[in-house]
Amino acid sequence: MARTLAELPTGARITDYISLGVLATTFPRARIDAALATTKTASRRQRDLPAHVVVYYVIALTLYMQVSYREVLRCLLEGLEWMAGPARAFKVTGKSGISQARTRLGWRPLQQLHDEIVGPIAVPATKGAWYRDWRLVSLDGSTLDVADTANNVKAFGRPGASRGTAAYPQLRFVSLVENGTHVLMGSQIGAYRDSETTLARRVVGTLGAGMLCLADRQFFGSALWQQARATEADLLWRVKKNLRLPCRQRLVDGSYLSVVYPSERDRRHDTKGVVVRVIEYTLAGVADAEDLYRVVTTILDPDRAPAGELAALYHERWEIETALDELKTHLRGATIVLRSKTPDLVRQEFYGFLLAHFAIRGLMHEAALKEGTDPDQLSFVHAVRVIRRRLPHAVAIPPSGPAGLP
Repeated sequence: MARTLAELPTGARITDYISLGVLATTFPRARIDAALATTKTASRRQRDLPAHVVVYYVIALTLYMQVSYREVLRCLLEGLEWMAGPARAFKVTGKSGISQARTRLGWRPLQQLHDEIVGPIAVPATKGAWYRDWRLVSLDGSTLDVADTANNVKAFGRPGASRGTAAYPQLRFVSLVENGTHVLMGSQIGAYRDSETTLARRVVGTLGAGMLCLADRQFFGSALWQQARATEADLLWRVKKNLRLPCRQRLVDGSYLSVVYPSERDRRHDTKGVVVRVIEYTLAGVADAEDLYRVVTTILDPDRAPAGELAALYHERWEIETALDELKTHLRGATIVLRSKTPDLVRQEFYGFLLAHFAIRGLMHEAALKEGTDPDQLSFVHAVRVIRRRLPHAVAIPPSGPAGLP
């Protein structure tokens, strides 16, 4: 039987019908339009690459880091060719046009989309996401190499090396991770010269009641502790060995109550102190273990969280290292440098990475729930490969449209 060629509706442009599969599901057109409106970056006139399509395109770029700009766009349009038949070929915007479209868009809309959508996704049935009644999250930071241009060096800085300076400038970022799902959220980007503690001050606002936040010793300080504590989240942070924590009250499980102060003067006058619970432990028989580990927590009642359980739980903080490895090694590529040549487009690309990672992790979480398994048991690398294979062949449905095409 002869095939009837499907046709585009009258007046429709090809770019209106780009489908990004899981990306369009995770980031609906309406949410993208709202982010564009909030940041005042929506397209004012009809273009080959309108703003909402560029948002999807930037996210897709992070799935194909070793593929050219034009090839990624061609990949997205490829799924439409069946609609017009073999006699019709679609023109792919050139590299200059793509660069101009990305520059017009800027990075604020992707940050807005990230801040509005990316967040905890674990449900009570999610395995590995909870300790008793607390949602487990971890705080940490990392760096990413960016393209070696004068503007990027000025904006982000370059780390030192044993001889001179490193080959590439670097950005620094700090994130929270939902331990059970590996969702990176609340992420903040800065220059290499910005400390993780400085960036963390802008991240901890993502915390909230019902969370238990784990963090390594470089983050502990009275000001950041107080700021994180004010969110009503509970905290379990490692502290340095030289921090003075005299025992004020020994508890039945071997932990004890102490007080931390914002300054030495406050310590001398016993003012502005905050009570913490201290847990000290060793890791016998573990290679390369330190002599003593000390963590402090806001959970003062040992019946709610015994010391032995919290000591074991603290090492779940390494879940964020796995999530960062997913972002830097498996999604970006182990030796790949962010390709954007200007600071604004670097920031845009960074948030594109976070959005792509969130979409993939959301898909994996749904699969884990259906199988009744821990999301950790699923392969992130496999999920990325599946999405990369299927993205070009997604059915052409307008991201905002409720109905499909004939």
